[in-house]
Amino acid sequence: MLDADFFRRWMTVTAASVEREAERLTALDSPIGDADHGSNLQRGFTAVTAALEKEAPDTPGGVLTLAGRQLVSTVGGASGPLYGTLLRRTGKALGDAAEVSPEQLTEALRAGVDAVMTLGGAAPGDATMIDALVPAVDALGTSFAAGRAAAEEGAVATTPLQARKGRASYVGERSIGHQDPGATSSALLVAALAEAAGE
Repeated sequence: MLDADFFRRWMTVTAASVEREAERLTALDSPIGDADHGSNLQRGFTAVTAALEKEAPDTPGGVLTLAGRQLVSTVGGASGPLYGTLLRRTGKALGDAAEVSPEQLTEALRAGVDAVMTLGGAAPGDATMIDALVPAVDALGTSFAAGRAAAEEGAVATTPLQARKGRASYVGERSIGHQDPGATSSALLVAALAEAAGE
């Protein structure tokens, strides 16, 4: 079973991972976006870890809801609302339980991903974070490690696609050949989940 400590660890590992990869995320964003994806997420997850240190929710849902709120209020561009929606909706789906099973987390994440698709209007194949998140959630039923592998494959698979949603869609065919930064950062989030679980 996964408790609030596990979810705090997931957010802390994510923050460290975003910090480490911020320059790469910004480099991916540079030719097709505003060249700020890495720095925006870094600011957001730094705020998340600070908030969790100050106020430690005692339920998994509480941890994710707080993290989502922080991302919405500190991250500029589309990333804040999208990541904020993902975590808040997942947290809400987990409810007030003190512990949740990996299966419950997978179903809650599915609700979170659905909420992101509704908010952003993106579907698999549009070269967005959805291309990493949907296969990850589908694979999480097997293991966290399988989810990580699926998310990484999904992120890489955005490279030959033309972006149809998000900031990258503005450059049209020039988005082809560029790995989507949102899919890449989503893969980091899933990899951090596997790392937090020791997989």
